Amino acid sequence: MTTAAPSTYTEMFSPLSGLDWDDLPSVNAAATQLLDRLAADRAILADLMQRVPDDAHLARLCEHYDILDKLVLHDDPTGWRLRLHVFLDGYFDRPHNHRWTYTSRILTGSYTHTLYRTDHDFTDQVDVSALTPSMIRTEERGDTYTLHHSMIHSVTAHGETVTLIVRGPAVKERFVVTDRATGQAWWQYGAASETPQAAAAKRMSDNQLRERISALQASGIFATPNHR
Repeated sequence: MTTAAPSTYTEMFSPLSGLDWDDLPSVNAAATQLLDRLAADRAILADLMQRVPDDAHLARLCEHYDILDKLVLHDDPTGWRLRLHVFLDGYFDRPHNHRWTYTSRILTGSYTHTLYRTDHDFTDQVDVSALTPSMIRTEERGDTYTLHHSMIHSVTAHGETVTLIVRGPAVKERFVVTDRATGQAWWQYGAASETPQAAAAKRMSDNQLRERISALQASGIFATPNHR
């Protein structure tokens, strides 16, 4: 089940609903337009955020990890989602691909972004030691990029970092995660294939969700950038 967008935001969201998510120039243009608007008009972003705890569907999609929170602000009937991620200081992830293409805008903080290669023949049998960076860059406040689901990448946050993400529809049921320290690689599956226990373990509680939103408010993230 998906949640309809507030009628006042239908026009803002509609350009993303008919996209070919393999057409990166089109995805980048449409998603960047939406992220530009939300980054410039933080009142809209604040309103979307405030709706989440009282929307049972959206609240159920929000996830909490030790040093990462993922909040879903919109779940479109066409399959794309608008999410806000909070990476805590020290966050790093393992080289991985994705089940979906996405566009990201850095609202605060920064992270080192490492790209390796595309995922042709990328399975849980990959030689992890052979993964070498093809590009290393720093994504900083105001930066925007679009990443195809086939790209293998990793990020390391510097201080608390908040990103706003337009996540396209899932195009595959699983993706590969690697651990360079152990040399292991494994498949991870989408929510449809998770056990109820696994889903419950990462789901944000109502208290966690409201506390995260309060902390974001206190940080000034919803203030108009020129007045922060």
